[in-house]
Amino acid sequence: MAKKLLMSAALAVAVTGLAGCSGISTDVHALGPANSAVVLRSGSTYTITRMPLQEGSADHLEFEVLLRDELARRGFVDPTAEQPAQYLLSIAYDTRLTEIGVGVKDCAPRDCALESGASFSLFGSRAYRHSLTLRFFDRVSGEQRYKVSAVTVDRNADPLRAMPALVKSALAKFPFDAPPDWRVKLRVDQTGSAPEVVSVKPVQR
Repeated sequence: MAKKLLMSAALAVAVTGLAGCSGISTDVHALGPANSAVVLRSGSTYTITRMPLQEGSADHLEFEVLLRDELARRGFVDPTAEQPAQYLLSIAYDTRLTEIGVGVKDCAPRDCALESGASFSLFGSRAYRHSLTLRFFDRVSGEQRYKVSAVTVDRNADPLRAMPALVKSALAKFPFDAPPDWRVKLRVDQTGSAPEVVSVKPVQR
């Protein structure tokens, strides 16, 4: 009986966490050279590369607008005839049904990998895993200079609802330095305005 009560309590906590009434948590994993801050300096120019399926996609264009606005706030600018793009930016995103881990303490995103592809229902409500990955490549050499991924879970299958929080989280520190794994918490008000980052903390291993 005690075990059942404990499991019920844990599931209740999971439901509360997914409700997202006042806050969102995301897991961020970043990979780049030791001098990422020097490589990705303010004033750098970039251009976005698209996969064939992203061309002409209305959703993707909305993603790009969000991303361009955040990058502009961090000093990244569009290329010009005098200053061609220094970086090629690749955008990948994914939304899928997922399982909810119960009773797992804070851990690195790669260790807390959420199982995907499972049709999971919690008290009649499904959970969805949303992910965003940004990769910056040197335009001349083609070498990857920086990669950052953000992941969050909620009850909404629409990736457009999750994208503002994912973009804010992926660029909460630009770039993220060591360690590679971080937990970002955001505040969301009831007016539907953009989420606000309230804390960025490294994940303790």
